[in-house]
Amino acid sequence: MAATSQPESLQDRVLVVLDAVRPAIQADGGDVEFVEITDSGEVRIRLLGACVECPSAHLTLRLGIERNLVDRIPEVTSVVAVP
Repeated sequence: MAATSQPESLQDRVLVVLDAVRPAIQADGGDVEFVEITDSGEVRIRLLGACVECPSAHLTLRLGIERNLVDRIPEVTSVVAVP
């Protein structure tokens, strides 16, 4: 069987998407850290840097991070920020 270029594990696929959106978050002085993914498909992340105090962090979470993860990975059901 030939190796594929696509990551196989769910966590690896989540990390690839987070790496894709990370530059936009870092451009505003923030960052995102993967914490875990639950059995129900909830991705838990930690917002870092400027995102911690930013009043628009909820928009970054929903419109940037969650939208990309849910659209690209069918197993992902939601994204939540944890402290």
